[in-house]
Amino acid sequence: MTEPWSGQELPPAAAARMAEIRASGTWGSALSTDEFAAIRSTGFEPVGQVLGAAVYNVGYTGGYGCPSYSYFGSFSRFQPMMQVGYGQTAVSSSGGNAMYGPLVQTMYAARRRAIDRMVAECAALGGHGVVGVSLTIGQFPAGGLEFKAIGTAVRAPGAPPLRQPFTSDLSGQDFAKLIADGVVPVGLVLGISIGARHDDWLTRGQSRWGAGNAEVTGYTDLVSSTRHDARDELRRDVARHGAEGVVIQRMDLRIGERECPAQEGARDHTAEVTIIGTAITHFRRSERAAEQPSLAILSLDPQRRQAARVRLGQNR
Repeated sequence: MTEPWSGQELPPAAAARMAEIRASGTWGSALSTDEFAAIRSTGFEPVGQVLGAAVYNVGYTGGYGCPSYSYFGSFSRFQPMMQVGYGQTAVSSSGGNAMYGPLVQTMYAARRRAIDRMVAECAALGGHGVVGVSLTIGQFPAGGLEFKAIGTAVRAPGAPPLRQPFTSDLSGQDFAKLIADGVVPVGLVLGISIGARHDDWLTRGQSRWGAGNAEVTGYTDLVSSTRHDARDELRRDVARHGAEGVVIQRMDLRIGERECPAQEGARDHTAEVTIIGTAITHFRRSERAAEQPSLAILSLDPQRRQAARVRLGQNR
């Protein structure tokens, strides 16, 4: 039996686990040996494995209309598409019920809630941040989607606690490289977008077998527009964190297809792009900037040295 939980703060089971870890004086991690050594080399040490999870029921997703019909309001389902012209790609950030905006906002909210709970566990263990974060999404057996964030909390002994522990999906080795270069992770950032496009007469013609080797411009526009929108959302998230930039670890693209709700027998294609990265900023000037680049004076390849002698007339 667990205590009633309002959904705020840590779940009772998680709070009990944190207390047990602190009392035991031991820690666990998802680090490899190399990651552990790399993190220790920067002055950090692991304090425990941390987890955040959230199960969401996705009811209203948006996207019930057809984006092409939204852009061409005068279109009648009895008109041939050739009379309408080319279709356009609609992305989730553009607003409107046909653009999957409610679904994207739910995906943001669920991931961020899972991350916040993982960060709360890190703070409960006295950690300064979480490295090697893995963000996953999967079907929940009882219905809905489970969003999970898991990583290893680390701390710098003797350093004051942070108001907000950092999060990073970088490996232990990559984290050590950043710290050595005067860069610190700020937090996980996300860029999510869903684009939809009605298959117009041009797209159908270009994708037929008889069209030969030709670009399907409608599909190119769908993928390009959705990727661009996801990157724009990522840029906004980096700015919200007050970071200088972002290093990207994952960019996923999923293509879907559905029957057009506005025209019988027609199809719509969808593209879902998810970008996950770590926002970063400098805490000191990099010492590598003052280093001079290496200068090659003598080749170690004997054949190259012989060829150079021949060119100089010194074949001996």
